[in-house]
Amino acid sequence: MKNFKSLLLMLTMALMVVFTAACGTNTEDTKEQTGNEAAGGAELEGSVVVDGSGTVFPFMARMAENYMINEQENVSVEVSRSGTSAGFKKFLVEDGTDFNNASRHIKEGEAATASDLGLEVKELKVALDGLTIVINPENDWATELTQQEIIDIFLASGDKKNWSDVRPEFPNEPIQAYGPNENHGTYEFFWEVILNEQDLVEGANLQQEYSTLVDLVSKDKNAIGFFGYGYYASNKDKLTAVKVDFGQGPVEPSIETIKEDGAYAPFTRPVFTYLNVNMAKEKPQVLDYAIYTMKNAQTVATETGFAPLTDAEVQTAVEELEALK
Repeated sequence: MKNFKSLLLMLTMALMVVFTAACGTNTEDTKEQTGNEAAGGAELEGSVVVDGSGTVFPFMARMAENYMINEQENVSVEVSRSGTSAGFKKFLVEDGTDFNNASRHIKEGEAATASDLGLEVKELKVALDGLTIVINPENDWATELTQQEIIDIFLASGDKKNWSDVRPEFPNEPIQAYGPNENHGTYEFFWEVILNEQDLVEGANLQQEYSTLVDLVSKDKNAIGFFGYGYYASNKDKLTAVKVDFGQGPVEPSIETIKEDGAYAPFTRPVFTYLNVNMAKEKPQVLDYAIYTMKNAQTVATETGFAPLTDAEVQTAVEELEALK
């Protein structure tokens, strides 16, 4: 009996050694495989936080959805739309957002704030947008306007209170002007570039949400408003886009005409996302998302109402981001 118990104990210990060795081998193999996956960037996790421009929001929301579904399912990309200026306030703070979408360039004061905080910020041009002047579908008299007529309608000094003040043959009905509020880069672009920093017409109805602007213009026969082309493109059943005469005949905003050197150039502007480079160097998912965005910018732009960048612009941006690795 004693010999039998000794034999049983020896067999049990032998089995434990074999099992432990096998487990050790599997653990090392697993570590090696995991290390290879991480080095190759196959799987990432964590979050990416984006805020800023309402104009750029449709573009970035589609990009984020595509990324989470097709590229990195364990990364959560959160996209908000507080407006360009409001977004910069969330971006240019310690532990701020990873990206800020913008429908204008960063301002000197904002760049100075980034410098004071030790934040390295990279501007990424993602697409071209056409400032679009929209009217109610029942408005059949102002479907074509000159650039100066549009300016005069929105300028306080333009003194265009009724449509008949724009042209005598137009109805003697009060004009109601609409647009995004001061939180938005679109407002700043319109005021700075189109109105040359002159006072906006008194009584203009300025809104935070673009969906609200679409609704208001669609219900007001005497309305005229402005915002990015994408919001018009997704609401063509509710709005009419004004054809603008810049001196060579009326031009309708479209993906084909919205170009920095094209027929709609005076109302064309680049749109951006700004990357917090510090975050990109600390969090691999942030840099990965930036590279993915630029590689797919042309496709997503055309899907969401923007004119795409050139191949050369995309290639340069991707190479610069890859160099941050």
